[in-house]
Amino acid sequence: MPPSSAQPGKAATAAKPRRRRGEGQWALGYREPLNKNEENKKNDDGLNVRDRIVNIYSKAGFDSIDPADLRGRFRWFGLYTQRAPGIDGGKTAVLEPEELDDRYFMLRVRIDGGQLTAAQLRAVAEISRDYGRDTADITDRQNVQYHWIRVEDVPAIWDKLESVGLSTMEACGDTPRVILGCPLAGVAEDEVLDPTAQIEQIYDEHIGSPLYSNLPRKFKSSLSGCTVHCVNHEINDVAFAGVYNEAGEAGYDLYVGGGLSTNPMFAQRLGAFVRPDQVSEVWAGVCSIFRDYGFRRLRTRARIKFLIKEWGASKFREVLEEEYLGYKLADGPAVELDPGVRRDHVGVHRQRDGKFYVGFAPKVGRVSGSALLRVAEIAEEHGSDRIRTTADQKLVVLDIEEDLVPSITAALEAEDFQVNPSVFRRQTMACTGIEFCKLAIVETKGRAATLIDELEKRLPDFEEPLTINVNGCPNSCARIQVADIGLKGQLMLDDRGEQVEGYQIHLGGGMGLTQAFGKKIRGLKTTAEDLPDYVERLLRRFQEQKQDGENFAAWVGRADDADLK
Repeated sequence: MPPSSAQPGKAATAAKPRRRRGEGQWALGYREPLNKNEENKKNDDGLNVRDRIVNIYSKAGFDSIDPADLRGRFRWFGLYTQRAPGIDGGKTAVLEPEELDDRYFMLRVRIDGGQLTAAQLRAVAEISRDYGRDTADITDRQNVQYHWIRVEDVPAIWDKLESVGLSTMEACGDTPRVILGCPLAGVAEDEVLDPTAQIEQIYDEHIGSPLYSNLPRKFKSSLSGCTVHCVNHEINDVAFAGVYNEAGEAGYDLYVGGGLSTNPMFAQRLGAFVRPDQVSEVWAGVCSIFRDYGFRRLRTRARIKFLIKEWGASKFREVLEEEYLGYKLADGPAVELDPGVRRDHVGVHRQRDGKFYVGFAPKVGRVSGSALLRVAEIAEEHGSDRIRTTADQKLVVLDIEEDLVPSITAALEAEDFQVNPSVFRRQTMACTGIEFCKLAIVETKGRAATLIDELEKRLPDFEEPLTINVNGCPNSCARIQVADIGLKGQLMLDDRGEQVEGYQIHLGGGMGLTQAFGKKIRGLKTTAEDLPDYVERLLRRFQEQKQDGENFAAWVGRADDADLK
């Protein structure tokens, strides 16, 4: 039979070469949306939702909100519907979004560089008190997060925030999120350089621009000259970490592609030295590569870490220089890491100008508007107009005269803000959890607070540096994979065969010179009820078995599995 009359069939189909499925990369011609999220963004830029919130939804109420805005574009201005009360963790992945939605919102205020004046903190606090049932969590992205927000109140909240120079724009969504910065920028004695001007330039030139308001997914940035690397450059999408080059000039070492969640990856160093005057355009170049080459087909592969994993650092730098910058970046040195330094700024320490900063610890970031208002008052009473948030759910007040240090310490601790906290108060973090989050499976904030209280009672003399991070789902908002003890929420069966809340346990994670993701041991988990007993047992074994100078992660690396259970 001649080829022209051949009948289509299995043989003919099998003969065709298999074509690789596209990842939805714009730069390769895939402009048609490949999922509902991409279709939603193509239909209307998320930045356009602000006008509808102000002019329609705030006036007509919750029921007037278009579902595509409610569960999509609202995020471009920091708004998520919070979890309706009374829905247990077993229904998190079962119910439809509208069944999980409450009629109230979480609202996130972006605080770039963690920098606040007393007036700004007062405005943040008053909004919490007046509109958010006095809720205000300090997040590990240096934001403040409200709950119980009504759409009717959002325009008034925005007016108040904007009157003091703050915003919720692109605090969430497929956008460039808040830019992390060291809370001691400009005052630390050993700082490589002050990145404040570069953070402000990136914000002014790029945040809110339609050029970057439709990214494949979220884009997290950090920019710091801090020598203890408190903003964790290893796990950001793009990170600029302060270094000196061979000529003694201060600039930044560039990292791309860090992130945790269900596929954790450490950022890759590009080997480039970025001068301060180059930072904004280099940031825009990296963000543009993500926009144009990022994978858009599957949300689970839509972070920049998957792109750089496929390309490698060498190709990524080549594309950045040739297609986006138009010039070569200089080669540069890697950052210097100190394994013995805690990556926070808790306690009382001298500034370069001779004044002091005071870093203090709320319990797992859970505060209230009333408490934040008191912090603003205490700062002003002691001559400070500068308050900072940290990437570890803590707060810092700058510019305190030496003779006022005892007074401000006493005033803060009277409000239960510990300046000299236990290691457990200092280094335990928790995500929002099932109380408000629609993705969560278990409760976190209250359990972490209880764990702190129990460990302080049971192990009052424990002083070894130790991070305990508690997360309500696999997404790792509380960075469980890089904690000494990482607790991932899950449902499990207890000894009576009943389904209860519990945690899968990750041990020995860390960043810096001990960079590693915590290891999981088969079957290692604990119920929420048994959590304090488990952690106490584990830490007592560590104390019994550790060698001189050995930290917890090193002990975990050599301990028998039986000793970790």
